[in-house]
Amino acid sequence: MNDLFEDGSASVRAPLTLPLEFEAHYITNQAAYHQYALAQLKTFEAAEEAVHRAFLEILRHWDGLLAESNLQQQTWAIMRRVVISQALIDAQARLTTSDHPVHKALAKLPPKQFDAIVLRGWMNKSAEDIAWYMGVTTSTVDYHCRKARERLAQALGVTSRTKKTGRTTRKTRNQNQGE
Repeated sequence: MNDLFEDGSASVRAPLTLPLEFEAHYITNQAAYHQYALAQLKTFEAAEEAVHRAFLEILRHWDGLLAESNLQQQTWAIMRRVVISQALIDAQARLTTSDHPVHKALAKLPPKQFDAIVLRGWMNKSAEDIAWYMGVTTSTVDYHCRKARERLAQALGVTSRTKKTGRTTRKTRNQNQGE
């Protein structure tokens, strides 16, 4: 089939054929997903982008999601991860324009370290929640947080009180704070 009209301009292709169940899921949940995204991201454009990305990911995994025991729970988890991701990307972008040294140092962190340290330090999320969001183990979350703290300390010219292993235990931290 030729995709050009006689005058050489591009023709409009037929829309994608979507599974009927997916279309029903979209119609049923789109408004709630958009409200959630808007509440978290604060702008209509960012919310629209996040919902669009979430539904594309849901569509990409649709067959597997249908086999899950709770489709609604699984698709909500995808939506939530996409919104969190968008919020972190937006936050990192905003920090690049800040004059504050800590903000500048945070903005320069690699994405996984940025996500881990912001979710842990600013949003007070547990290692288990962060691991779920990032799709990694809790020990990997701890690693990303540790590396982020090291980079931040280096960027800010702060000497670290960590032991030779590069780790600071809670006991050591508490002892150091009591000095």
